[in-house]
Amino acid sequence: AAAAAAAPSKPRTGPHVRTGGGKKWVDNTLDDWPDNDFRLFVGDLGNEVTTQMLVDKFKHYSSYNMAKLVKERRNSNKARGFGFVSFSDPLEAARAIREMNGKYLGNRPMKISRSTWKEREPEEVAKKRKQQKKLQKQLGLA
Repeated sequence: AAAAAAAPSKPRTGPHVRTGGGKKWVDNTLDDWPDNDFRLFVGDLGNEVTTQMLVDKFKHYSSYNMAKLVKERRNSNKARGFGFVSFSDPLEAARAIREMNGKYLGNRPMKISRSTWKEREPEEVAKKRKQQKKLQKQLGLA
Protein backbone atom coordinates (compact mmCIF):
# COMPACT_ATOMS: atom_id res chain seq x y z
CA ALA A 1 0.00 0.00 0.00
CA ALA A 2 2.85 2.39 0.77
CA ALA A 3 4.36 1.78 -2.66
CA ALA A 4 1.05 2.64 -4.30
CA ALA A 5 0.87 5.88 -2.31
CA ALA A 6 4.36 6.81 -3.43
CA ALA A 7 3.69 6.12 -7.11
CA PRO A 8 3.97 9.35 -9.10
CA SER A 9 0.83 10.65 -10.73
CA LYS A 10 0.59 12.39 -14.07
CA PRO A 11 2.85 15.49 -14.12
CA ARG A 12 1.14 18.88 -14.31
CA THR A 13 0.95 20.37 -17.80
CA GLY A 14 -0.69 23.73 -17.17
CA PRO A 15 -1.43 26.42 -14.64
CA HIS A 16 -2.50 25.57 -11.10
CA VAL A 17 -6.22 26.27 -11.16
CA ARG A 18 -7.83 26.35 -7.71
CA THR A 19 -11.43 26.39 -6.57
CA GLY A 20 -12.96 27.54 -3.32
CA GLY A 21 -15.94 29.52 -2.15
CA GLY A 22 -17.62 29.06 -5.51
CA LYS A 23 -14.73 30.75 -7.33
CA LYS A 24 -11.88 29.58 -9.58
CA TRP A 25 -8.49 31.21 -9.89
CA VAL A 26 -4.94 30.54 -11.09
CA ASP A 27 -2.51 30.20 -8.19
CA ASN A 28 0.98 30.98 -9.48
CA THR A 29 2.52 30.49 -6.03
CA LEU A 30 2.20 26.71 -6.54
CA ASP A 31 4.64 26.85 -9.48
CA ASP A 32 7.53 26.94 -6.98
CA TRP A 33 6.58 23.58 -5.44
CA PRO A 34 7.62 20.15 -6.76
CA ASP A 35 4.96 18.13 -8.57
CA ASN A 36 3.74 15.03 -6.74
CA ASP A 37 5.19 16.03 -3.40
CA PHE A 38 3.89 15.20 0.07
CA ARG A 39 3.24 18.49 1.78
CA LEU A 40 2.76 19.22 5.45
CA PHE A 41 0.88 22.14 6.99
CA VAL A 42 2.78 23.71 9.89
CA GLY A 43 0.57 25.95 11.99
CA ASP A 44 0.51 28.02 15.15
CA LEU A 45 3.75 29.79 14.27
CA GLY A 46 4.66 33.02 16.04
CA ASN A 47 5.50 36.33 14.36
CA GLU A 48 9.20 35.81 15.06
CA VAL A 49 9.38 32.71 12.81
CA THR A 50 11.06 33.11 9.41
CA THR A 51 11.16 30.89 6.35
CA GLN A 52 14.81 30.11 7.12
CA MET A 53 13.86 28.93 10.62
CA LEU A 54 11.27 26.59 9.07
CA VAL A 55 13.84 25.29 6.56
CA ASP A 56 16.41 24.70 9.32
CA LYS A 57 13.88 22.74 11.41
CA PHE A 58 13.07 20.23 8.63
CA LYS A 59 16.09 20.09 6.28
CA HIS A 60 17.67 17.15 8.14
CA TYR A 61 15.08 14.79 6.60
CA SER A 62 16.57 13.13 3.51
CA SER A 63 13.47 13.60 1.33
CA TYR A 64 12.98 17.25 2.33
CA ASN A 65 12.30 19.42 -0.75
CA MET A 66 11.47 22.91 0.47
CA ALA A 67 9.64 24.98 3.08
CA LYS A 68 7.75 28.23 2.85
CA LEU A 69 6.27 30.57 5.45
CA VAL A 70 3.03 32.17 4.25
CA LYS A 71 3.00 35.96 4.49
CA GLU A 72 0.37 38.67 4.13
CA ARG A 73 -0.12 39.86 0.56
CA ARG A 74 -0.27 43.54 1.47
CA ASN A 75 2.76 43.52 3.72
CA SER A 76 5.27 40.87 2.66
CA ASN A 77 7.11 41.06 6.00
CA LYS A 78 4.17 39.99 8.18
CA ALA A 79 3.79 36.24 8.61
CA ARG A 80 0.30 34.73 8.73
CA GLY A 81 1.23 32.15 11.38
CA PHE A 82 1.56 29.07 9.18
CA GLY A 83 3.69 27.52 6.48
CA PHE A 84 4.24 24.40 4.42
CA VAL A 85 7.02 21.83 4.14
CA SER A 86 7.45 19.52 1.13
CA PHE A 87 8.82 15.97 1.12
CA SER A 88 9.36 13.53 -1.76
CA ASP A 89 8.71 10.46 0.42
CA PRO A 90 5.29 9.98 2.09
CA LEU A 91 6.71 7.79 4.85
CA GLU A 92 9.25 10.40 5.80
CA ALA A 93 6.55 13.10 5.76
CA ALA A 94 4.55 10.95 8.18
CA ARG A 95 7.66 10.50 10.33
CA ALA A 96 8.17 14.28 10.37
CA ILE A 97 4.61 14.74 11.63
CA ARG A 98 5.21 12.24 14.45
CA GLU A 99 8.59 13.64 15.41
CA MET A 100 8.03 17.39 15.00
CA ASN A 101 4.41 17.95 16.01
CA GLY A 102 4.42 19.85 19.30
CA LYS A 103 8.13 20.78 19.06
CA TYR A 104 8.92 24.44 19.50
CA LEU A 105 9.84 26.70 16.60
CA GLY A 106 10.41 30.15 18.02
CA ASN A 107 8.13 30.81 20.99
CA ARG A 108 5.35 28.30 20.21
CA PRO A 109 4.89 24.57 19.66
CA MET A 110 4.16 23.69 16.03
CA LYS A 111 0.90 22.03 15.02
CA ILE A 112 1.66 19.81 12.04
CA SER A 113 -0.72 17.91 9.79
CA ARG A 114 -0.99 16.65 6.24
CA SER A 115 -1.68 19.55 3.90
CA THR A 116 -5.02 19.52 2.08
CA TRP A 117 -3.95 21.89 -0.71
CA LYS A 118 -4.68 19.30 -3.42
CA GLU A 119 -8.33 19.20 -2.37
CA ARG A 120 -8.82 22.60 -4.07
CA GLU A 121 -7.69 21.31 -7.46
CA PRO A 122 -10.72 21.24 -9.82
CA GLU A 123 -10.25 17.52 -10.55
CA GLU A 124 -10.37 16.70 -6.84
CA VAL A 125 -13.42 18.93 -6.26
CA ALA A 126 -15.25 17.21 -9.13
CA LYS A 127 -14.30 13.76 -7.81
CA LYS A 128 -15.54 14.63 -4.31
CA ARG A 129 -18.84 15.99 -5.66
CA LYS A 130 -19.34 12.82 -7.68
CA GLN A 131 -18.72 10.68 -4.58
CA GLN A 132 -21.18 12.78 -2.55
CA LYS A 133 -23.88 12.44 -5.21
CA LYS A 134 -23.34 8.68 -5.37
CA LEU A 135 -23.64 8.40 -1.59
CA GLN A 136 -26.79 10.54 -1.54
CA LYS A 137 -28.32 8.34 -4.23
CA GLN A 138 -27.43 5.19 -2.24
CA LEU A 139 -29.06 6.69 0.84
CA GLY A 140 -32.14 7.72 -1.13
CA LEU A 141 -31.51 11.42 -0.57
CA ALA A 142 -31.07 12.38 -4.23
